[in-house]
Amino acid sequence: MIRVCVVDDQTLVRQGIRSLLDLAPEVDVAAEAGDGDEALDVIGRELPDVVLLDLRMPGRDGIATLTELRERGIDVPTLVLTTFDDDELVLGALRAGARGYLLKDVTLEALVSAIRTLAEGDTLVEPTMTYRLARSVPDLPSAEEFDEHPAPHPLTGREREILRLLAAGYANREIASALHLTEGTVKNHVSSLLMKLEVRDRTRAVLRALHQGLLSEADGTASGGPAGGFPGER
Repeated sequence: MIRVCVVDDQTLVRQGIRSLLDLAPEVDVAAEAGDGDEALDVIGRELPDVVLLDLRMPGRDGIATLTELRERGIDVPTLVLTTFDDDELVLGALRAGARGYLLKDVTLEALVSAIRTLAEGDTLVEPTMTYRLARSVPDLPSAEEFDEHPAPHPLTGREREILRLLAAGYANREIASALHLTEGTVKNHVSSLLMKLEVRDRTRAVLRALHQGLLSEADGTASGGPAGGFPGER
């Protein structure tokens, strides 16, 4: 059972998310919070497996909540639930430690899949939002992480292949299935990618790759994946 904490200042939204997740037998909404201060108390006490976090809240907003959690040494995988006009807020949340993001009109199936992904230790790259972020925010998360110079270490063909799958939102298990590799081998490739791109998580890896042209139409990513589509595409 994956224990989840839902943080949103709108009671109706929290109730709606809880009602949806009640339909998922593997997820238990163990706690709720209506603002950032309450979230800090609840998360510190309950230590859920995954936090679903709204960014726009009065008082302590989502980014400030993430920052304070990190300062307190509380490392709980956090999934940001956002709207289409939150691009800069999403980037701020990623800087502050969020592990992924989804739009608030997400389906139950996609939400449960995202929760499972974070609970398993992966980060979530939502392809549509990632491309929007890369195109609409010129400096991306930070100048230090995403400069105009190529990554110092060239990627292998296999690493580029895995990078394209990461950009399409595939988790390690799905990449392993698509490429007929073991999950451990995929994890090793992902670790190598993060090291070569000099980033700390998969979301930043995709953003940097987009920024530096590593995911281009020549690589077959214009339609969302390698030329001919992904094996086992969902």
